Amino acid sequence: MRRLSKAVFDPKLFLANSGLGRKVVDIQKSHAVFCQGDVANAIFFIQEGRIKLIVNSKRGKEATIALLGAGDFLGEECVAAIQPLRMATAVTLTACSVLRIDRKEMLRVLRDEKTFSELFVTYLLSRNVRFQEDLIDQLFNSSEKRLARALLLLARFGKEGKPETVIPKISQEMLAEMIGTTRSRVSFFMNRFRKLGFIEYNGTLSVHSSLLNVILHD
Repeated sequence: MRRLSKAVFDPKLFLANSGLGRKVVDIQKSHAVFCQGDVANAIFFIQEGRIKLIVNSKRGKEATIALLGAGDFLGEECVAAIQPLRMATAVTLTACSVLRIDRKEMLRVLRDEKTFSELFVTYLLSRNVRFQEDLIDQLFNSSEKRLARALLLLARFGKEGKPETVIPKISQEMLAEMIGTTRSRVSFFMNRFRKLGFIEYNGTLSVHSSLLNVILHD
């Protein structure tokens, strides 16, 4: 009797569609995906749109710690049993489509599907490298270089595929939070970048690859 071969698991197909233990959810702009202190019972994969991660201190101070886009995971702390609660709040910067994967289903697919496990581990390692780069950037680079790097990351330079030269509207206050400086300094550097032709900043913000010159210049 001929055996039926097991269907080949496709991680991209898994992350593109609803199914057992997972659901595609559309979320409007400026809405929370989850909040700091919520139970961490699911992980999310961003299919479309942009999301920011913010942390609030006990004194009420807010800090933006990451800006994520299509192809990124968020809420990955749910995979670790040692972290049962959300450590940050995820808020949409644009209208988004996200895949919500229940923790139990995420653990199953990580255990049973090698291709997905490799994809997820690679993603976590790249995020870890990014965190190290962020720390080095904060410790050693000038605020001008930190702003240039933040804008290039928002435009997804260095990511797979073509960079998104026009990026979602973001306030100078948020940029100042991200790079650890004042809004007035951000305004000064943004105007400088515009005069040099590195960005276009009239209602919408467009970032050109020439902005890399700020990062590469010593």
